[in-house]
Amino acid sequence: MPLPRSLRLLLPAAATLLGGCALFAPPPPPAARPARPNYDLVAAIRAAGDREKSIIDVSPLRDPAVTALQDGAQADERAGRYPDAAAKLDQALKLSPESPDLLQDRAEIAVRMRDFPLAEKLAHQSWSLGPKLGPLCARNWQTVVEMRLQADDSAGAASARKWVQTCHKAGINRY
Repeated sequence: MPLPRSLRLLLPAAATLLGGCALFAPPPPPAARPARPNYDLVAAIRAAGDREKSIIDVSPLRDPAVTALQDGAQADERAGRYPDAAAKLDQALKLSPESPDLLQDRAEIAVRMRDFPLAEKLAHQSWSLGPKLGPLCARNWQTVVEMRLQADDSAGAASARKWVQTCHKAGINRY
């Protein structure tokens, strides 16, 4: 049975109106972002250095003025005075600008101050000037891991984790 003429005209109009409603439908919910770490990032960075039991551990000789500034920065950090700690480490870096351990210490204070791009930059700079093995190397790369996680870059974090493992130099087995 054929449809009446008025119904044949109404069907396309109704379909057009209903199709237009899709233009105003609410957008789909955003994809769930991975949760950012909610632990002490600096503690994780330092733990990587503490876990590194490499046969190599380079400790440079220090200028007493740099040592005093570094000790003051550590005291400021323990007291939660991160800008003061950063200022002391910046002064120490003026005296010893290519010191990998000072650069890493400053990177960790940058993490405390939530300046993640600076922290990652300083960790890379520390690694490029440092021994590329041992605890400092592990701290450098763990800093990069943590910064990549903060940036929701899981591929970058996975790559940096592999670099943490390259910091280990096993000793000779002696029986």
